[in-house]
Amino acid sequence: MSKKLILASSSPRRRDLLCTLGLTFTIIPAAVKEVPTLHEAPRDFALRVAEKKALAIGNQYPDAWVIGADTVVAVEDEILGKPRDREDAKRMLQRLSNKEHVVITGYVLMTVAEEKTIRGVEETRVKIAALEEEEIAWYINTGEPFDKAGGYAIQGQGAFMVEWIDGSYTNVVGLPLCQITKHLKEARIADIF
Repeated sequence: MSKKLILASSSPRRRDLLCTLGLTFTIIPAAVKEVPTLHEAPRDFALRVAEKKALAIGNQYPDAWVIGADTVVAVEDEILGKPRDREDAKRMLQRLSNKEHVVITGYVLMTVAEEKTIRGVEETRVKIAALEEEEIAWYINTGEPFDKAGGYAIQGQGAFMVEWIDGSYTNVVGLPLCQITKHLKEARIADIF
């Protein structure tokens, strides 16, 4: 790898996923507001925020390759962000109960100095089982829902509620690793494999 690689995210899940590739990278979180505009489609929102994150850090480190990503959970085109409090977490989990939803990650790899940008969006369908009130209360009491889009973690204690997925598992965790790896290799951003 000829250039520094930066992950513009504070997500420990994204960090762990990139670490599985054995990459050397730096973590510099981007301070970007994650608020959808009126009538913004979930795909467009995820990609816009990912690009803002990559650009915010890319402008500070123009010679580096920067990865920006944003993951959203959407049910019937309603974007479910991270729960604000217990009531919001309960509302989200009730909304997801016994329904399919989509997990969308927008991602951007860019190097500002070379004016190169790779963009992508990955979608995974997820079916949550019918949840009883006691299950929702128990899960909220674990504390896990509060920093997760949609209020659950497929890789954590929230796995009990996931009936099935159709698509990339790592996308649901926070970064579509297969697609990111392909771009890293094709653009010769990192020497892997």
